[in-house]
Amino acid sequence: MNYTKALTNPIFKIITQASQELNVESFVIGGFVRDYLLERDFKKDIDIVAVGSGIDLALKVSELLPNKPKVQVFKNYGTAMLRFNEIDIEFVGARKESYNQDSRNPIVENGTLEDDQNRRDFTINALAFSLNENNYGALVDPFNGLVDLQNKTIKTPLNPDITYSDDPLRMLRGIRFATQLKFTIEAESLEAITRNKERIKIISGERIVDELNKILATDKPSIGFLLLYKTGLLDLILPELTALNNVEEIEGHTHKNNFYHTLEVVDNICPHTDDVWLRWSALLHDIGKAPTKKFNKKQGWTFHGHEFLGGKMTKKIFERLHMPLNNKLKFVQKMVTMSSRPIVLAEDIVTDSAVRRLVFDAGEDVDNLMTLCEADITTKNPKKFKKYHDNFDIVRKKIIEVEERDHVRQFQPPISGEEIMELFNLKPSKEIGMLKESVKEAILDGKIPNEYQAAFDFVMKKAAKMGLQKTSEN
Repeated sequence: MNYTKALTNPIFKIITQASQELNVESFVIGGFVRDYLLERDFKKDIDIVAVGSGIDLALKVSELLPNKPKVQVFKNYGTAMLRFNEIDIEFVGARKESYNQDSRNPIVENGTLEDDQNRRDFTINALAFSLNENNYGALVDPFNGLVDLQNKTIKTPLNPDITYSDDPLRMLRGIRFATQLKFTIEAESLEAITRNKERIKIISGERIVDELNKILATDKPSIGFLLLYKTGLLDLILPELTALNNVEEIEGHTHKNNFYHTLEVVDNICPHTDDVWLRWSALLHDIGKAPTKKFNKKQGWTFHGHEFLGGKMTKKIFERLHMPLNNKLKFVQKMVTMSSRPIVLAEDIVTDSAVRRLVFDAGEDVDNLMTLCEADITTKNPKKFKKYHDNFDIVRKKIIEVEERDHVRQFQPPISGEEIMELFNLKPSKEIGMLKESVKEAILDGKIPNEYQAAFDFVMKKAAKMGLQKTSEN
């Protein structure tokens, strides 16, 4: 069967022309072919394999293009890349690879197209369309990848133990593809992941997180995390998460399985946000529960302080996996630490004061926090489910009312520390801090409005009680 219809982009004819001039064969391979056959929108990159020098082919293609785009050459990898009409096109020479036990960086030799397809991670990614004049658009499919696409199967071209041991990142990629495409990993391949799971230790945290982010970006990340759990990879990557899969019973009292609850929360949040860091917050929101779990006869199972400990554990996870230790970490820490606040609020009478404090502490992230907490409602009791959601609606409305009236989200005290120092002729001191804090607390408690005159009068009364005298100049 011929797939010339897939090759409508003018770049393909240019590559064909360049290949003829250099007397090399070329093929489009991998994700572009897979996604075309699945009728999916392809990502903005195309992989070209040349039976010869990929770098020379890229340079020749650039010469033939009207704007002669710059070619980025990566000599160490034998690859080159250029950009055409917002699409990244990567060129590589066909090669065969061998690996050392302690590295995923291969020893590379020149090879045939078949060699190159052998080294691919999965049969569905080894599919290629010919860009050669004599069979332009022909599908080259040595491993029945087309059948695997139709059967929705993830399968390695060669022995899966070799494929995964050579490059252990492929284990995560297989699970990621299964999650993205809603495919099944072939039984032998899945067993091979379990057998080779310890090999993941040679992969850098950055590479692992890149795959985890892609799993979290899917419609239903629980598919991937359950596969990571069943193969034993999750215990090596995020043991804090697998520790939650431990339900105990004492005197007839059990607690919910916080691991499966967490995966449900992650799935729940996905329709409401594409923000991967908010999805990370959902994944980590209960990690403090395993180390804080206690049982007593009066209360049953408790997890006191799990949010605070979870925030600390989040930082350690980010450091261990070499995740960004910037505002992304601060955001996830804040979400984890505050994850129970709106829930407690929704269980009680919703007061203006409690909402003001919530908005003050969450700041610009209060809407994200509410989204996380609504996703945290996983009860199967329809009455409880409705009650919690109705209460959250009340909290959301209160947040809007309080914010419009009191402007707490970007709270700045109506009277500054500098002005207080001038009023009482004081230098920076404990008393100034106490006065500023008392103004903030009075506003958050609703004792005074968030206005200058009310704050000024309050400071004067409070200062008098503290024995501070206003200076004569003021």
